[in-house]
Amino acid sequence: MIKKAAALPLALLALAVAGHAAPDSVRPLLIGETIPAARVITLEGKETDLAAELKGKHSILVFYRGGWCPYCNRHLSALGAIKGKLKELGWTMAAISPDRPSELLKTKGKNEIDYALYSDDGNAAARAFGLAFTLEKKKLKKYKDHGIDLIWASGKTHDELPVPAVYLIDPEGKVLFQYANQDYKVRLDGDVLMTAAVAYGP
Repeated sequence: MIKKAAALPLALLALAVAGHAAPDSVRPLLIGETIPAARVITLEGKETDLAAELKGKHSILVFYRGGWCPYCNRHLSALGAIKGKLKELGWTMAAISPDRPSELLKTKGKNEIDYALYSDDGNAAARAFGLAFTLEKKKLKKYKDHGIDLIWASGKTHDELPVPAVYLIDPEGKVLFQYANQDYKVRLDGDVLMTAAVAYGP
C-alpha cells in the first residue's frame, strides 16, 4: 500500500524535502527556480526539450522511477483519476521516468494513462532537476535478483534513478510548488495536489 504524504500546510509541504533526500547529492529544484532545458524522448521516439514541451502551460510534472515500480504505477493511476478535475482548473499533466519509450507504452496501457509520458532514459532531466542519485551496487544486485533490470528498462548503461517528485510549473517555467521524498513508498496525496493546484492555478 502506498503511504501518503501528510496534508501539511502548503508552505511546509513545499519545504518537506529540502536537505533530507538521500544521498546527499540530491538537491531538488526549489520553488521560484526556473526549470532547465533537458533532453527527453516522446512516446513516438522523438527527441525534444522538456522545458519547451511545458512552455506556455500550467503544468504538473511527475517524476517516477519506472513502470517496474508498483508504488509508481499506483501513484500514476491515482493521479489519472483526478486528471479531469486538474484539467478543469487549467492544468496539464505529464510524467517522466528513465524507461525507454517502449516501456512507457506498457505503463500507459497498464494504468490507462491518458496524459503525456516522457522517457528520460539518460536521466538528463532528473539530473537537471536535482533528483537523480546513483544506486549502490548492493541495491542494484537486489533489484536484479527480483527480476528488475534498470539498464534494460532504460536502454542505457547507468546506475541512476530519480527521487519520485511532483512539480507545479507556470507557463514561463517557474516552479510554483514541489514535493519530493527520499522514501519512494511515500507519495503526494491527491487531495494535497488538488489544494496546491487550486492555490497556484491560473
